[in-house]
Amino acid sequence: MKKAFIPFILMLVLIVSACGNNAANQAPSSEPSKAESANGANSGNSANSGKDATGTVTYESQSGSIEIPANPQRIVALTNAPNILSLDGTLVGVDEWTKKNPLFTDKLANVETVSDADLEKIIELDPDLIVAGDYMQNLDKLADIAPTIVYTWGKLDYLQQQLEIGKVLNKEEEAQSWIDDFTARAKAAGEEIKAHIGAEATVSVFEYDMKSFYVFGNNWARGTEILYQAMGLNMTDKVKQDALGPGYHTLSLEVVPEYAGDYIVLSKNKEGDSTFLESETWKNISAVKNGRVIEVDTEAVTYSDPISLEYMLDIFHKQFLATK
Repeated sequence: MKKAFIPFILMLVLIVSACGNNAANQAPSSEPSKAESANGANSGNSANSGKDATGTVTYESQSGSIEIPANPQRIVALTNAPNILSLDGTLVGVDEWTKKNPLFTDKLANVETVSDADLEKIIELDPDLIVAGDYMQNLDKLADIAPTIVYTWGKLDYLQQQLEIGKVLNKEEEAQSWIDDFTARAKAAGEEIKAHIGAEATVSVFEYDMKSFYVFGNNWARGTEILYQAMGLNMTDKVKQDALGPGYHTLSLEVVPEYAGDYIVLSKNKEGDSTFLESETWKNISAVKNGRVIEVDTEAVTYSDPISLEYMLDIFHKQFLATK
């Protein structure tokens, strides 16, 4: 019976929200995807209740107070899905970038892929909570379907974002416990790595796609939060100058060596153009000649949630210590 009413419900959603303006446009596609290491807004859950809580609680979001389920059971996450997944949140819909990430494939096998444009599909999923980014479209329409929490990219750092999701799921203590533990382990690993490669050694994080080559600052996923923030490793002066503020910097191929550190983390895009890696310009970089390049899969490293961070911490710890 329920599905028979879906077209009528969708019509009401569209009519009610037609007078409102659409949300901000999608982030430019020319940027290297940060997927959803996207950080959230300064917000908090005013209620303190257990994991088995029922009813609703008031959540102070960036757009004001909102009533959300005390224990959400059907979450559509258009952003921050990996953070929710790491705390065993019950997802029924996620964005395409999360769905195709190899770290989440098994856990999301029965979860639908949706976008902010898929209003009818989202209605069919019958969510009790929607999580979205403020750059997305149809935010008013989504809010008519279910309580919708909107996060603004860059408001919180990667650890604060995880804590925020913990508040949403009534798992704040669990989130904080992981933060404390991860921070301590990453710092210890960083000290061990610095003792091996030298305290002054520099590390650069590069990535390529079909058209461009990028270098990253300290908060654009690819393990940058771990390397520079948690471990305290050094970036080169050129990277500080051009990538630290904006998060990333697009490079012409001939200047890549100017940004290369003593060690390189290379995010390899399977669909990208890797021909530059066969050039003499690349091969003559000191880190490349000395076997100090750590390669990671782009699809697996574009988030900064606990699952992704644990994966990258393990890679960095082992591979830095294995270098000469």
